[in-house]
Amino acid sequence: MADTVLPNVSNAYTQVEDAVVHIVLWLKLGAEAIGAGIIVLGIILAGVLFAKALLRRQTADFNAIRLTLARYLALALEFQLGADILSTTIAPSWEQIGKLGAIAVIRTALNFFLSREMKDEHRTAAEHHIQRKAHQQE
Repeated sequence: MADTVLPNVSNAYTQVEDAVVHIVLWLKLGAEAIGAGIIVLGIILAGVLFAKALLRRQTADFNAIRLTLARYLALALEFQLGADILSTTIAPSWEQIGKLGAIAVIRTALNFFLSREMKDEHRTAAEHHIQRKAHQQE
């Protein structure tokens, strides 16, 4: 009797484990697809803004366009990082975990520098706005 119960438990465990792996893989794919979609949207929007700037001959400063694209890239990197984290939950080997860790570090660093650049650009834009206001009031 005990011999027949143990294989059934082992079989049920394997089935549940396989189901969890499949669910995580689908979630990972979904997060990656959302991230890729956000990148595409950002590229399209930045491309449209760039084309408008070229048509209006306002090519002196592209910071607003760069910031628009950077916001989309930063958001997409968050989704990609989420997908990487999901991958580590089902990674079968230390080698794969190491590779995923390296990718996560690179994506986190990219996101950090994008965020820092966006903050710097916002600060610079605000300073220029304040200076223009001050000159207009003189």
